[in-house]
Amino acid sequence: MELRTYTLDVFTESLFGGNPLAVVFGGEALDSRQMQLIAREFNLSETVFVLPATRPDCLHRVRIFTPTKELPFAGHPTVGTACLLAELHLAPSDQAFLLEENVGPVPVRVRREPDRALYAELTTAKLPEFGPPPPDAAALASLLGLQAEDIGRPGEAPRAVSCGVPFLLVPLRAPELLAAIEVDSARCKAVLGGYWAQELFVYAHGYEGELRARMFAPNLGIAEDPATGSAAAALAGALGQEAGGEGRLDWTLHQGVEMGRPSQLQLSVDRRGGQVSAIRVGGHAIRVSEGLLRLP
Repeated sequence: MELRTYTLDVFTESLFGGNPLAVVFGGEALDSRQMQLIAREFNLSETVFVLPATRPDCLHRVRIFTPTKELPFAGHPTVGTACLLAELHLAPSDQAFLLEENVGPVPVRVRREPDRALYAELTTAKLPEFGPPPPDAAALASLLGLQAEDIGRPGEAPRAVSCGVPFLLVPLRAPELLAAIEVDSARCKAVLGGYWAQELFVYAHGYEGELRARMFAPNLGIAEDPATGSAAAALAGALGQEAGGEGRLDWTLHQGVEMGRPSQLQLSVDRRGGQVSAIRVGGHAIRVSEGLLRLP
């Protein structure tokens, strides 16, 4: 069996920036165990398998695997796969379509611009769900190699939020603290092993209005992720829910800087009737490689 494979860098327009992604076509005969083995072989944050849709309203089905488990939804795989499908003329540009993911149908739109990489924007299938109270600031600081007073900022405390995948959102009082983080993976597993949200999305508000973030997921086999669309969606949902007012809110989020893989994500939410009514995450993606995966 030969499977066509591609890799992309997502949430960037520069080669070797952003978050790498593997996309596999032709895996209809594979079972979940085989897909997991292939994802472990690529050993990237996520590997996507593009399959025929099982729903008539969806263009393709995508299954998303980290090196250790399958995810119901993830942002950079959705954005990267949408851009690749449009580049291969397997999906339209400048027209919305649905990708079937385990979380449900995910609306996506791909945009072409002259002399620029393709840009895709997803709308989350789920609005923000808030989880139980997280560990206190001292416990979270001990996971990150920081001090308790570094955790939180006016109006924002740690909270657990999901738009399909739960994340523990941890605000810091200043963006320069992101570079000082030293994660204790063993302690993360011990402290967060039974908690609703075990992945840490640590963020700060920059001095020019942008957001800065790092994501750590030792329980998923990901020491650090250079760009995490599902976590960014959860953060946008939380900030949008807490903002008040009506209308649209927008943010630019930078991630991966400390890893040497700078990524840029565009976030937006709509507020209607005092609640978040839509969450969008967008970014560019560029194709890096293609090849054949040969299986017995």
